[in-house]
Amino acid sequence: MNNFSYTQAATAKEATGRHKDTPQAAYIAGGTTLLDLMKAHLEEHPQLIDINQLPFRGVEQTKDGLRIGALESMSAVGEHPLVVQQYPAVSQSLLLAASPQLRNMASIGGNLLQRTRCGYFRDPAFPCNKRVPGSGCPALEGDNHNLAILGVSESCIANSYPGDLSVALAAFDAVLTLENPKGKQRRVPLTDFYLLPGNTPHKETVLEPGELIVAVTIPAAAHATRSTYLKVRERSSYAYALASAAVGLDVQGGTIRTARVALGGVGAQPWRSREAEHVLTGAPATEATFRAAAAAAVQGARPREHNRFKVELAQNTLVRALQQVA
Repeated sequence: MNNFSYTQAATAKEATGRHKDTPQAAYIAGGTTLLDLMKAHLEEHPQLIDINQLPFRGVEQTKDGLRIGALESMSAVGEHPLVVQQYPAVSQSLLLAASPQLRNMASIGGNLLQRTRCGYFRDPAFPCNKRVPGSGCPALEGDNHNLAILGVSESCIANSYPGDLSVALAAFDAVLTLENPKGKQRRVPLTDFYLLPGNTPHKETVLEPGELIVAVTIPAAAHATRSTYLKVRERSSYAYALASAAVGLDVQGGTIRTARVALGGVGAQPWRSREAEHVLTGAPATEATFRAAAAAAVQGARPREHNRFKVELAQNTLVRALQQVA
């Protein structure tokens, strides 16, 4: 790990001001992701700005839905009664992630900024377009067992976001509140927050230099209340998803009135499938409908030699999730 200085900020203005003075600085909250990246020399920051004293906490009901402070821990949000009752898929996505120790430390904002678990990105001995633009992508022909099949490019096939929470948030139209060094806030839909790799896989989000994630807002909806998050992984604890599905249905008299679908583990970003939602909306809540929606969800998939199994796995995961909430 490189040498760095450490400072605490008492206000957002103080934190962003210090970041402006040292543009290569990084904010630190739980540190469960950032410190791993620094120890592996994947990120090298001359200064860490501790933001744990900032007032970005709380889980509260507002006129816009449920507002979650970015500094709340994963465990506190996952176990919060309002989240459990109104957004069970969001609660499940948090409680199925990482270990209890990590969930107690990791912040919501930090979770949203996880970086890929692609082995070539994590090992500086290999070239990587995401780490060093233009250097190449050995994953295209190498070990791509756990990498993405949707939204990929010839420059990068990594799952840029490897976690669970953003998949559920993408399904339920969550909006992020960001604050810049001038103190101005803007709201960005979660589905617009992550960028597809294209020819610039090193650009992963729309965050501007010095911007902070302040809060996440999730609109209230009947399909969010009737929702689930299903995660398929290679072992039962502390493993990233091979495929996952966050789904919500509003079913009246056997007919699906509204549907929300997002996939994890298979996309270059948390993968909202409006194609699957289109198939589900207005259709009977039957296995045949769910199979048709699952087929629509993987249209355009571009699997490689070692991750072809994900096309079928993603479909089966989605069908099982839909059956659970129908």
